[in-house]
Amino acid sequence: MRIFLLLHFVILAFACWGFSTERPNILFIFCDDHATQAISAYGGPLAEIAPTPHIDRIAEEGMLFRKAYVTNSICGPSRAVVLTGKYSHLNGFRKNGDTFDGSQQTAPKLLRKAGYETAIVGKWHLKSEPTGFDHYEVLIGQGQYYNCRLKTNEEIVKHEGYTTDVITDQTLAWLEQRDPEKPFFLMSQHKAPHGRWEPAIRHLDFLADVDVPEPPTLFDDYSGRSQAAAGHAMGIADHMGDFRLMFKYSSKLTPAQKTGLDAYFAPRNAAYHEANLEGKDRTRWHYQRYIKNYLRCVRAVDENVGRLLAYLDENGLTENTLVIYSSDQGFYLGEHGWFDKRWMYEESFRTPLIARWPGVVEAGAVNDTDIVSNLDFASTFLDVAGTNIPDDLQGESLVPVMKGLTPQDWRKTHYYHYYESGGHGVPLHFGVTDGRYKLIRFPEGHLDSWELFDLESDPLELESRFGDPELSRQQAFLESEMRRLQEKYEVPATE
Repeated sequence: MRIFLLLHFVILAFACWGFSTERPNILFIFCDDHATQAISAYGGPLAEIAPTPHIDRIAEEGMLFRKAYVTNSICGPSRAVVLTGKYSHLNGFRKNGDTFDGSQQTAPKLLRKAGYETAIVGKWHLKSEPTGFDHYEVLIGQGQYYNCRLKTNEEIVKHEGYTTDVITDQTLAWLEQRDPEKPFFLMSQHKAPHGRWEPAIRHLDFLADVDVPEPPTLFDDYSGRSQAAAGHAMGIADHMGDFRLMFKYSSKLTPAQKTGLDAYFAPRNAAYHEANLEGKDRTRWHYQRYIKNYLRCVRAVDENVGRLLAYLDENGLTENTLVIYSSDQGFYLGEHGWFDKRWMYEESFRTPLIARWPGVVEAGAVNDTDIVSNLDFASTFLDVAGTNIPDDLQGESLVPVMKGLTPQDWRKTHYYHYYESGGHGVPLHFGVTDGRYKLIRFPEGHLDSWELFDLESDPLELESRFGDPELSRQQAFLESEMRRLQEKYEVPATE
């Protein structure tokens, strides 16, 4: 009888502590600089010529979010927010070049404590050693598109091949050797489509004979806003350089790889130099070279997402695995004449977010009303795992939103804060949006200014309405919300 009672209490304890192997697995597929404009599930001019069928499958079988915003549109800080569920000023990683404090509380540590097997494969970009993971294989720094080195549990391992493929190879290898008695939390994180864009040789003919549509703001003159945008150094016309335009290669290539790339690029580069293009013709050539290579890099990502989804199918894991596809932020694909990110303007402020969870998330659902954020990922992971969400996390769990049961008190506004002043000519700025109206503050020196946009009447954000009497009510509300959110999120008064 005593043995029976003991077993009974052990079973109850395991149930309460949440160590059931029936708890959902979590596969978090995270890319770098993947704009919503380059995912066909989001629609737009690129959808037909550059489809992403495997990423689209996640949307077809799950939920696509149209108002997913980041807190700080830059690579490392976004990753720190995902891990901690806290804004940059609290997790200590404000800008690229900082070092992530791995001793702090993170979602992987809490999941591991709750009985999940945890792993990360791919891009890390936080300088310090990954913590909270049973297994890690991470790129050194930004990594390169060919023949990457992965720091694998403190050992540097060299891999030959295309990095997007290698990251998926190693992700699948970990899935094969994981402990099947435990649920898993797996972060598969690609370098792509971060610059400098070196496509897989198998994709060089993709779009070769296509004129990719130009965005309507490719030749933006920045006249309708403050001085901030005009001071950029991220222009397709003047700031891309030889490596981003593939006149030179960034990766250390094998002879066969170099031969494959040269066969495509060398004659086209020679023709460009011979033509000696100027003005808008030169900008248009740069745009076509850039956007095609970017979309080719995306094509490899999409193929490899397909490989991961196929593995789940083939191993009976699909039904009990939450799959999330996202990016560290959006990106400019020629809009405003730019590449890169950083600004609070829509193309980089908005990030893709697609989630599939069979039996929980309605297939084909589109959420275009709720404001969600990368700040919410850590709380979501913990909620899915059925474990406690610490009070100091600043995001909210997306689980009720994914179920179509958005709480009445869900956020109606979102706060943004970019710290890396001067990078690509982008000054420090912060702001707030309610999804339609957006208020941005540029506090530095001669740029000291505000911008206000109405995205319904001005979706391209070409004309600031700050100080316009017709929007005085909306402006006052957003100014009040900015103060409220800065206090809520404990933003230091000096920042």
